[in-house]
Amino acid sequence: MKEFFLHYLWRTKRFDQQQLITTEGEPVTLQNMGRHNKNAGPDFLDARIRIGDTLWAGNVEIHVRSSEWIQHKHQTDTAYDNVILHVVYEEDQPILRKSGQTIPCIELKKRIPAGISNTYQRLSQNEHWIPCQQHFASVGSIIKNLWLDRMLVERLEQKTENMGEALIKNKNHWEETFYHQMARSFGLKVNAEPFELLAKVTPLSILAKHKNNLFQLEAILFGQSGLLDRNFDEDYPNKLKKEYFFLKEKYNLKGLRPQSWNFLRMRPPNFPTIRIAQFAMLLFTTDHLFSKILAAKNTKELENMFELQLSNYWLTHYVFDRVSIKRKKSLGQSTIHLFIINTIAPFLFLYGQKKDNNFYKDKAMDLLEEIPPEKNKVISQWKHLGIEPDSAYQTQALLQLKKAYCSQQRCLSCAIGGEILK
Repeated sequence: MKEFFLHYLWRTKRFDQQQLITTEGEPVTLQNMGRHNKNAGPDFLDARIRIGDTLWAGNVEIHVRSSEWIQHKHQTDTAYDNVILHVVYEEDQPILRKSGQTIPCIELKKRIPAGISNTYQRLSQNEHWIPCQQHFASVGSIIKNLWLDRMLVERLEQKTENMGEALIKNKNHWEETFYHQMARSFGLKVNAEPFELLAKVTPLSILAKHKNNLFQLEAILFGQSGLLDRNFDEDYPNKLKKEYFFLKEKYNLKGLRPQSWNFLRMRPPNFPTIRIAQFAMLLFTTDHLFSKILAAKNTKELENMFELQLSNYWLTHYVFDRVSIKRKKSLGQSTIHLFIINTIAPFLFLYGQKKDNNFYKDKAMDLLEEIPPEKNKVISQWKHLGIEPDSAYQTQALLQLKKAYCSQQRCLSCAIGGEILK
């Protein structure tokens, strides 16, 4: 028996409440089970429970065995002084208040329906890809869809946590913070950290002064990246290097070390040199980037914003001083969609949260609905279970469900698991 299973039974009232009495024989009437507390302190807050002839208002604490109250040292914690009822699977010893009075206790040992208990055991002990794999198809589509809606919101809320912290550090400067987050996206997984650091050591206010000069934007960004810290044979990188040294002195800039960047086991179009050149072009072609994101009506407008054509040098190069076959180095649609999924939609959601404006929160979710479903191993497994997502809205929700619930066997906190337990 697990304590969180008892939490579930109490929260959902799925135990026999007929002729409910305390272990000392007093009748109990449950008027309000209380609010589930996920932080420190008693498990359920603000309950309303009639014990005998008295209506009590206070908190409820739940344990498998009553002696766990002592083991957890609740007797020395003032947060537990207002516990009005101790709910246990089995009372192995009475628990006293500081005053010496016994804390009213009820046992659930003989009040749990066998069907719920057996189903829970099967869910928690199997080794399927998801615990409810054998029951998943039996759950109605309405329940699944409503829960996936909730999963998407939860995923967006989690993604915005770090963004919100960054916004505070940037003194609520939305453009600067979005510039940092967008830079991180350009680094993809492998170079996300150095790309974000590049943005942080290169203030947007300095880049704005050279907004109309692509060469100077490249000089600043490549110089700050540390990738100009060597000798070159070609004219173009040497010109960038010279320009950067001038601007570095002018603005007292300090950049990164070239060792910060990873080129290994990467396709040349994803080399950090190409991504930095594309990022410079984005800043060159777009004024007030976040304001443009706010104004974009749909994914098509965003895709147009990220259709970046690089300068002539990069048509024949992936790195400095090494000529390659002439080829355009534009961002693919799938990459742009990743930008929207991982950065733009969450940042719009954050903006809606901070401004208390549901328009932008809804817009974030609408953008995800317009994007094709993602393709990865997790989504492939969901397809084997009969789920056919038609957008990134659904794939993001499914990723959250698998990661935050199924993989952690949080069936008792899941609407789908709850439906199965019925």
